[in-house]
Amino acid sequence: MLGLLKTVGLGMLVASTLAVTSLAHAEDVKLMDGVAPRPDDTRMTAAAAFKKDPPWVIGMSDFGVNANTWTVQVAHEAENAAAKDKRISKFILLDAGFDQKKQVADIEDLIAQHVDAIIVQPVTSTSANASIAKAVAAGIPVILHTGRIDSDAYTTEIQGGAEHFGKVMGDWLVKTVGDNGKIWVLRGLAGHPEDTNRYNGLVESLKGTHVQIIAEEHGDWQYDKAKKLCETLYLNNPQVDGIWSSGADMTRACVDVFKQFGTPIPPISGEGNNGYFGQWITDGFKSISPEYSPAQGAAGVRAAVALLEGKQLYKRYVYNPDGWDQDKAKKYYRDDLTANVWWPSELPEDKLKEYYGKK
Repeated sequence: MLGLLKTVGLGMLVASTLAVTSLAHAEDVKLMDGVAPRPDDTRMTAAAAFKKDPPWVIGMSDFGVNANTWTVQVAHEAENAAAKDKRISKFILLDAGFDQKKQVADIEDLIAQHVDAIIVQPVTSTSANASIAKAVAAGIPVILHTGRIDSDAYTTEIQGGAEHFGKVMGDWLVKTVGDNGKIWVLRGLAGHPEDTNRYNGLVESLKGTHVQIIAEEHGDWQYDKAKKLCETLYLNNPQVDGIWSSGADMTRACVDVFKQFGTPIPPISGEGNNGYFGQWITDGFKSISPEYSPAQGAAGVRAAVALLEGKQLYKRYVYNPDGWDQDKAKKYYRDDLTANVWWPSELPEDKLKEYYGKK
């Protein structure tokens, strides 16, 4: 009996030691500033489950590279992170162009090419689920970011807390416009999980208040579409106390509309965009900037590399930073760069100037 107790005790000690070692191993992997394991989910990948000797080929299925200036930079950030790691012999970036069928075909193509890891930004919460499951079944780890899916077939995900993002803006707007304020709501791309979940954050902020949404439109996170929407909304009823905007390109558009009509700019939420920062600093309107770094593209590459190195990762990572005030925006704003660069960025200075330097 004593021998059995000793054996059991030793086994428990070994298991405990392995668990602590695995935990430390996962925590040694830094994916991006502000990214942390989701507190309520301790699931992890199996040790060395996807370990492979380099060189590696990594594929990425982007929901829409040219959807707006932010998505363009996500692609740049991912490509830059891959180029810095000499063990990555090839980085394949495929653009779904917001087409669900195209994304399915893109993932199937990457599987057929026998890539070593796949990064997915989903078009919708369900469209790519079967293809993601197929990739993992083929031994290819799938890293998910910028949009959640209705499945846990993926290997690991890095998600900016969309509800958190929307609530940061919503809480600020409620406090700013007052309990009976009337607001416009500018949403992103209809059906995209990021749009839905940011909006859900706003809904949480409005609970228990008498704030009234007097107009709600989808601007697709695009400047040109949002400018037309804001012009129409203003001409229909310019009496608005504040604007909840799901993205900075739409914020810039609305600010330009109010300036165009020569009327005061109402409190309006923004995002970490250089052009919006310039407006905010110059015009001094009331605003807040939730953080949503395009360097999530680089974080996806680092997650893929960590898995291929044999490291363990948590199943789910979250990115819920605090909102920025104008003082912080001033520290990042660059007058020598165009409106199209987003902060914070991991791009080196030469790349920032190449992609975003004013001509």
